[in-house]
Amino acid sequence: MAAPAPRKLDRSIVEGPIPAAVWRIAWPTMVQNMIGGLQGVIDHAMVGQFVGFAANAGIGVSWQIFLVVMVFVSSLFTGMGVLAARFAGAGDLKMVNETVYQAFITAAALSFLVLAPVGYFATPWLLGLVNATEAVRHEATPFLRIMFTCSVGMMLFFMLGGAMRAAGDAKTPLRLGVTMTVLNICLNVVLIPGIGPIPRLGTTGAAMGTTIASASVGLFAVRQLFTGAWVISFKGLPSYKPDWEIIRQLFKFGLPTGVQGVAMNVAGVLLLRFIGSLTLSAESQAAWTVSYTELFSFITWTSVGLMGAAATVAGQNLGAGHPDRAAGAAAAAARIGIFVAAFFGALYLIMPRVLLSVFGMRTGIQSDIAVELLRYLALSGFFITVALSYTGALQRTGDTRSPLVISIISQIIVPLGTCFVIQETGTLQPHHIWTAVVCGHLTRAVLSVTRFRQGKWRAIEVKLHSSAA
Repeated sequence: MAAPAPRKLDRSIVEGPIPAAVWRIAWPTMVQNMIGGLQGVIDHAMVGQFVGFAANAGIGVSWQIFLVVMVFVSSLFTGMGVLAARFAGAGDLKMVNETVYQAFITAAALSFLVLAPVGYFATPWLLGLVNATEAVRHEATPFLRIMFTCSVGMMLFFMLGGAMRAAGDAKTPLRLGVTMTVLNICLNVVLIPGIGPIPRLGTTGAAMGTTIASASVGLFAVRQLFTGAWVISFKGLPSYKPDWEIIRQLFKFGLPTGVQGVAMNVAGVLLLRFIGSLTLSAESQAAWTVSYTELFSFITWTSVGLMGAAATVAGQNLGAGHPDRAAGAAAAAARIGIFVAAFFGALYLIMPRVLLSVFGMRTGIQSDIAVELLRYLALSGFFITVALSYTGALQRTGDTRSPLVISIISQIIVPLGTCFVIQETGTLQPHHIWTAVVCGHLTRAVLSVTRFRQGKWRAIEVKLHSSAA
């Protein structure tokens, strides 16, 4: 059987209309994130129906903790995206392939040697950090340990998605994401409630379904990369050894984003700690998990897709020597995001009880708290979609430090500082926390747009020996 013909880079990103280029990258990523996010929705819906709201809180708390570590370990993917987009914009596919391969071997090493052992043994301490109740801790412990020890498949999936989008191919990650979601749903339907001889596994089954599905897709992706079936290929590389010059550049651009991701997720964990200190802590954590982690994700999923599109278009055009075209990418992505935020925000205001009923929150205090939170999130969606669009453009052009500083201000100082002051001077209530979150998102949007418009990213250079040189 003949080997598949190598695919070429899409030059319309650096030569065609900017809005069309942004949309061409954005829509597959938005659809992928929406479909991929369904696995989380289904996890919460099923455990909410079969186990109870403590299981919803357990999964939500676990994901928040898992992402703190996962985001830092996978920070090199941002560095990979910066380099790959620059080389793709310059038409240097060989250097794109070499960059992605170095990210691949580094990610695999970090997953097996760092994330798995540290995460497993640190799980009890991490759950104690967020003031998880005994019932929530009981549900979260096995879920979190499985996610940590079997994270390599998810790491590979994230790496490949970022690499393909940086090279201008957003459809391959979409196909892989749909496959992984369908597989995950099938596994969850069997493992969470139990069918036939398979016992009801609850939250443990949800974790098993996620890791089995991601590992299966990850293995397939590795096979495709080594057979040369995609635009990015590991077939025929001059060397399969670590290239420390490239790896240093990966971490140079990636570590600020890793620290930013850790800061944001630590802020999320500490916010959960504030929520856990409320009188109705379990109910409030369950409301937060469903309203923010799941329903608000319909906005963040699409916004992350737009962030990736702005990043790809900005990065490739800067690599091709077109900084003015790069500047237009963020604005085009933000305009699309505002329409999406308006649509979902209207749903949060018009039919919150219908949305919450999917997760078993038809009545009760936790349902009332969740409805209140959705009202705040309907406004916050506009701020977060603008912030993410400009963050993506900043990061992919090589300015990964500014988003770090902005995140510290907007995700830690503003919301956590507000909650701390209120807690020390009065009685902290759920609406105080929701207000602090909205203020943080507003701050992030304003600072991100302001920093990008200063234009200092135009002078950032990538110092690697290109094969085209």
